[in-house]
Amino acid sequence: MANVSKPAGLKPVGYLGGSPWNGQARIYHVPSDNATALYVGDPVTRLTATADANGIPDVSIGVAGSAVCGVIVGVLPTFPGVSLQATTLDLTRRSLPVSTEGYLLVADDPNILFEVEEGVTGSAAGTALTQAAIGNNANFVIIAGASTVGDSGTLLDNSTEDVTATLNLKIMSLAQREDNAFGARAKWIVKINNHQYGSHTGTAGV
Repeated sequence: MANVSKPAGLKPVGYLGGSPWNGQARIYHVPSDNATALYVGDPVTRLTATADANGIPDVSIGVAGSAVCGVIVGVLPTFPGVSLQATTLDLTRRSLPVSTEGYLLVADDPNILFEVEEGVTGSAAGTALTQAAIGNNANFVIIAGASTVGDSGTLLDNSTEDVTATLNLKIMSLAQREDNAFGARAKWIVKINNHQYGSHTGTAGV
């Protein structure tokens, strides 16, 4: 049976040590000059030496081949205050439009594992990955999100799979579900390989 196409960006599923993801996230600020709509599931990059008036660091959409600080798991329209900085998910909003100031909940622990859909021709053109890709790295590709449901369209770019250390994602395994198999639109478990809070710019594939 063919894999169903249902991109949702990067979805946290657990930690490298085996624990399930606990829903925790950190607040980041998006400046009003942000040029890209942001969706739950999009990777983001922390901007250099910029923050809002509360001291909350600024982020923008992640870039393929560059370091990122985490993945959006929630959207807040306004800063909720110091007492709520250690917050959990708010599901009332799932996107932030272009040129809109706001706050994001970002899963930014370097040891979080994510599930992501593999791209197909036209969005991440390449040959479908096989078991030989496990342990190697690949970039993501940013695709415009679905405004009706607020899910990211970001995919694993199978055309970039290689051992190169600076690629965004490390391919850990195929997601183990009855409705998932090797081939087009497969769902993969990945770790952010080139992480701004890591101790290096990624490790080479094995």
